[in-house]
Amino acid sequence: MALLRDIFIALSENQMLNDASKKVGLKFGTNKVVGGITIDETIERFKDINGQGMSVTFDNLGEFITEKSDAINEKNNILNMIQAIDDHGVDASASIKLTQIGLNIDYDFCVANVREILDAAKAVNMFVNIDMENYSSHDKTVHIVDMMMEEYDNVGTVLQSYLFNSPENVYKYKDNRIRLVKGAYKESPQIALQSKDDIDAAYEQLIRIHLTEGHGFTSIATHDHNIINDTIDFINEQGIPNDRFEFQMLYGFRKELQTELVDRGYNVCVYIPFGNQWYAYFMRRLAERPQNMNLVIKSITKDPVFKTTAIGSGAVLAGIAVYKLFSRK
Repeated sequence: MALLRDIFIALSENQMLNDASKKVGLKFGTNKVVGGITIDETIERFKDINGQGMSVTFDNLGEFITEKSDAINEKNNILNMIQAIDDHGVDASASIKLTQIGLNIDYDFCVANVREILDAAKAVNMFVNIDMENYSSHDKTVHIVDMMMEEYDNVGTVLQSYLFNSPENVYKYKDNRIRLVKGAYKESPQIALQSKDDIDAAYEQLIRIHLTEGHGFTSIATHDHNIINDTIDFINEQGIPNDRFEFQMLYGFRKELQTELVDRGYNVCVYIPFGNQWYAYFMRRLAERPQNMNLVIKSITKDPVFKTTAIGSGAVLAGIAVYKLFSRK
């Protein structure tokens, strides 16, 4: 399955397929894992999730932008969503990617965009999480995160357990609000763990350190019920109060587990992406769990657009073929 994961990650980075996918809307099962194309329809998903006793963090889909005009458009999408959340009174925070708002264009331009987003969020008492992306943007992202943490009290970031420097950084951010993830990009053995067992063990260690060594809030972002159960056992042993942590899961995944955790009295936050740049996000979800391709196959067999739209079908056919090939092994 490691090779299959690498192939899906490669597909997620294919610009031609990313561009093509924008022309067909939410098709091929993606409506199960993406909140919507527009702000209005996504706000309705937020309300539904809130009604189930869970909070939301939103992600305006899109990354690795290279034109200032595009970065400004994406920044404005984020600002508009922040305003809509306040207007509708929903319980939601923001998750932003710096390559979407100018990191690969101009450093100062990106910093100015981040400040504008943080100012808007602070005005409505909203938290903003600065996501970590692939390692090529890591150092610049950390530098901006550290700068923003000195200026704002409504900002946090992400630690990826597969990176070798995460054990050091979990102490650095022990008093900050941090999301802990395993990591969803293909990184080299020189900078990141490669085996699932090693990544899982590192992930559990990060959780325990951040829960006990400082005063920060810990967002535990995983669908792995074994890790969740182990973490709950540790939390009970250490007497950690529920207001110090939350479990985060992706929209459309392990919904029954989300509900179970809420029923048990734990805080649950659902990560909901929105927008038309769904392809890279969806392919990385398949890389994490290739069995999710079943969503695509089931949707395609019922969707007449697949038969008539070469652009749309081309954006997913490669992934389906690869999945079918490797699932037989």
